[in-house]
Amino acid sequence: MKISPDLINILRCPESQQELTMADTELLSKLNRAIDQKQLKNHVGELVEEPLEAGLIRSDRQRLYPVKDDFPIMLIDEAIDLN
Repeated sequence: MKISPDLINILRCPESQQELTMADTELLSKLNRAIDQKQLKNHVGELVEEPLEAGLIRSDRQRLYPVKDDFPIMLIDEAIDLN
């Protein structure tokens, strides 16, 4: 996972404008287990089918934006609600 810290510092949640940080491996493992069990959906209710290699988590820890091929997917519909 190679997202520049400078890029992370300027990225904000497109919905709330909150700061983002890299998700830790424990959270990613938990989410990937839910994906394996076909229990994880994105913000619009679609099943997440691909394992997460990384993610950016909002400062309130309520939403995660997936990172695919080292590119953050900053679309609200693709975000994963964590509550």
